[in-house]
Formats: sequence, structure tokens, C-alpha cells
Amino acid sequence: MQVHTQPEVQTVFDQYPEEVRAKMVHLRQLILETAEETEGIDQLEESLKWGEPSYRSKIGSTIRIDWKAKAPDQYAMYFQCSTQLVPTFRKVYEETFEFEGSRAIVFPLDQPLPEAELKRCIATGLKYHKLKSQPLLGL
Repeated sequence: MQVHTQPEVQTVFDQYPEEVRAKMVHLRQLILETAEETEGIDQLEESLKWGEPSYRSKIGSTIRIDWKAKAPDQYAMYFQCSTQLVPTFRKVYEETFEFEGSRAIVFPLDQPLPEAELKRCIATGLKYHKLKSQPLLGL
């Protein structure tokens, strides 16, 4: 798999506070690992959208990640709110994740990530256009 990265992305990671940076780098690594492990994804674009690290495959929907100083105890993974991604994740993983409306999965900074479940969400986002007609997006 090829990853096309805009150099400006690293600048954003470098600007996060140290504790946050480690969490954000880990989230990025999960996205890259999941893309590598997901059948049908041969290229991933890593860029900035709205100043946030953003990931997109040719068959998927954009996934963004960020931490915001106005909510310093959490960070999040954002999905396009016009998709059925977050509403479906809410149905399947309501006991696993915290959500923000129809656009984000929110992670408390002081808790470990449920990685297996999160990787399923990431894979679903990266393949969204191939899965959107399946019940519960194939989850």
C-alpha cells in the first residue's frame, strides 16, 4: 500500500502538547495499520482538511483526527456527517465508544483505546463507498 503524505501534516502533530501528541500519533498508526490490513485499499492520502490530519482511500470516506484545546481531556476521530458511519457505529458500539452527534467518536485522554473495535470502524470508513448499501455497513 502507498501512503501519500503532505509534509504539513507532521507540523500539526508537532504542535500538539506532548501527552496529546503520543495519543494522536498512536491514532494515526492505527489508521495506517488498518489501511494496510484492509483488502481493496492500495493507496491512502494523508493530508490536512480544516487544519486537521485527514485520511482517505479511493473507495472510502474522509476520516479526520484532532485534539482541541477547548476540550483538553479528549481527542476525536471525525467522519463526514452526511454518511451513515457514526449513526451505524453508535448502534453497533454504543457500549464501547462515546460519540459526538453524527460526526465523531470521542476518546477520553486518560483511557486506553478499544483498538479492535476502532480498527473495524476505521476499515469501514476507508471502504465506505463499497459498504454503504450493506445492512449496518457490514459490521
